[in-house]
Formats: sequence, structure tokens, C-alpha cells
Amino acid sequence: MTTKEIAIKSIHELPEDAAWGDIRGSIDFVACVRRGLRELDEGKGIPREKVREEFSEWLSSRSGLHRRGYPG
Repeated sequence: MTTKEIAIKSIHELPEDAAWGDIRGSIDFVACVRRGLRELDEGKGIPREKVREEFSEWLSSRSGLHRRGYPG
């Protein structure tokens, strides 16, 4: 499928009353997913364990903010 065909298909899947922002968001989402898949195919992905480690650190830092009364 060409890029144009994929864009048209994603637009056709939207509801009839979709706004311009919905259309743009749909196309942006598909473009980001395709770019991510291409990067994975090129070996540019982040190892799963590294993501888990960083996510765990991020969660810990966020929970610390909650204990101090910061919103988030």
C-alpha cells in the first residue's frame, strides 16, 4: 500500500462528521506508528528491559511528587 492509500484508508475509517483535527490526528497517528515500525526494522528500538527500568524510575519519581502534595 502506498502512503497515499494508507492515508485515504485511515480517513475512510473515521466517522462522517469527523473534524479536520480528527483527520489530521488520524494521519499523524498512522505516520508515527509506521515510523516506529520502520525504526524497529532498522534495529533502532529500545530493549524491553531498558523501557521497564526507565518506566519504573519514572513511576517512582511521580509517586514521590504525589506524596509531597504536587498534582500530577
